[in-house]
Amino acid sequence: MDLLGALEGLRHRLDRELFPLEIGPAADDRRALKELTGQLDDYLLPRLRAIDAPLLAVVGGSTGAGKSTLVNSLVGADVAEPGVLRPTTLVPTLVVSPADREWFMGQNVLPGLSRATGSATGSAAGSAAGSTAGSAVGALRVVTSASLGAGLALLDAPDIDSVVTANRELAAQLLAAADLWLFVTTAARYADEVPWSFLRSARERSTALALVLDRVPAEAVEPVTRDLERLLVENGLDGTRLFTVPEAALPSEKARLPAELVSPISAWLSELAADAAERSRVVRQTLSGALDSLVTRVPLLADAVTRQQAGFDGLRSIVSGAYAGGLADFDEGMRDGSLLRGEVLARWQDFIGTGDLMRSLESRVGWLRDRIAGFFTGQAPAASLRDALESGVETLIRGAADGAAERSLEGWSAAPGGPGIIARVGAVDAARLGRTSPDLGKRASAAVRGWQEYVLDLVRHEGAEKRTTARIASFGVNGAGLLLMLAVFASTGGLTGIEVGIAGGTSVLSQKLLEAVFGDQAVRTLTIQARDDLRERVRVLLEEEAGRFTALLAEVEPPAGAADALREAAQSVRTHRAELPSGPAPIDVGEGVGEGVGEGAGEGVGDGAIEGIAEGEGS
Repeated sequence: MDLLGALEGLRHRLDRELFPLEIGPAADDRRALKELTGQLDDYLLPRLRAIDAPLLAVVGGSTGAGKSTLVNSLVGADVAEPGVLRPTTLVPTLVVSPADREWFMGQNVLPGLSRATGSATGSAAGSAAGSTAGSAVGALRVVTSASLGAGLALLDAPDIDSVVTANRELAAQLLAAADLWLFVTTAARYADEVPWSFLRSARERSTALALVLDRVPAEAVEPVTRDLERLLVENGLDGTRLFTVPEAALPSEKARLPAELVSPISAWLSELAADAAERSRVVRQTLSGALDSLVTRVPLLADAVTRQQAGFDGLRSIVSGAYAGGLADFDEGMRDGSLLRGEVLARWQDFIGTGDLMRSLESRVGWLRDRIAGFFTGQAPAASLRDALESGVETLIRGAADGAAERSLEGWSAAPGGPGIIARVGAVDAARLGRTSPDLGKRASAAVRGWQEYVLDLVRHEGAEKRTTARIASFGVNGAGLLLMLAVFASTGGLTGIEVGIAGGTSVLSQKLLEAVFGDQAVRTLTIQARDDLRERVRVLLEEEAGRFTALLAEVEPPAGAADALREAAQSVRTHRAELPSGPAPIDVGEGVGEGVGEGAGEGVGDGAIEGIAEGEGS
């Protein structure tokens, strides 16, 4: 793998939603992800694939700074559309030399933007304006100009502080794709915070930078320039190339500046276009800074992904705990005797009544066995008891599942990231989440019938022993199986008054009769097996119910190990970083602050490490 392959591997790992939960600074995390993927797509990957391709200089700045007027004046043709209405630059205009047109018309730079064409000959403002005003954000108008030297292109970007969010984001995206920033500010707005947040990002990313102080009144040239230089020093940008363009009376908003006012900038750009070595210095400086920024930016994203994963784990834990509680509710329902109430108790009472049955149990087991056998020989009473038992278990399952669903929904509503997941499914489906699935009754019925068949199989298997064959014949498999089912719920907890006696009689009688048939040890073993099997079937049902919640998480959850994969990708880029030639020292692009109007200032483009594009601005 080489450096390009390492970057492509990193880009692949970013090609998914990594921050679906509203946890912590999720909005900032998403913005950082968008910025990083944008810079990889628009600059790092294209530039690394063609490191000696023409240099892209983006003209950026605040609303009303005069960017479009400056571009028109530098090119000597009306290629961009200045004006008093805001925003003016709706569609960015890329001015290229005829020799570079084919390169920029392809998807080599800013591949996500569609291309439109224009002309820089004569006075093409009318058609250019119509094309610009009628196009949507997301397009790039490419204009050729013979006045621009081969090897350098100028891109007029939207305002960084535009009232239109999409324009602000596009401006930041274009600046992130630039080899060189030609940043424009004015005497009235040079101290505004938004421009400085971008300038600091250029410093942090070691982006090649030149600053144009535009529309400076004659009497303010010296004090404003001096104050701007002070701010540059305070913000770690001392040495930045500074051009001063004085205020000029223009016949209209669309007029170009006099050539002598922009000649220092034109001369500098012409020299840069003509010197391949200098262009290479600019490209490598900005490219190196962008690569170095990955060392900090990608691990920070990985940490944010880890934070998201913790959120998913927390939501999953809420569901797991709620349905574990549901299973505990079912366990309690098996122990507390509640299943021996209602219909089950009535069907059992059809036979045993409420008399002195228990007092005669020890001395009259044989007689009772005969009566029990007679009871189970009749199909209707046995079927009624089995149906009542099945219905009771189903009710117990539904109650446990309902409680678990309600607790899960309530837990998510209060947990970090949970409300967002609930909102994704919509109010109607969210309400349904708080109840059991519509088909749970059918699945529970099938599970209980399966359990009853399992119990009968246990009885058949145990009855195959010679010692029990004759005794079980007195009850029949169905009769002994029903007794064993009742024994599973052999407890009187939760019952009061006469119910204790009746239910207690039910439990103890079934226990005694089973012991008379199988022996006490065998009965304990059979009861445990039957109870465990029922519990496992209910556990599976509740796990399926919990799946309604966990499926919502799986739909949006980042892949397992996504955070580690990002860190590994960043390490791979770091390992191959040395494959990019460092190039010469930072570029010396200036001779100092000019004494007269229109003279440049500064000693060169500052360098440093790259970290992130402007606080909260685009990609």
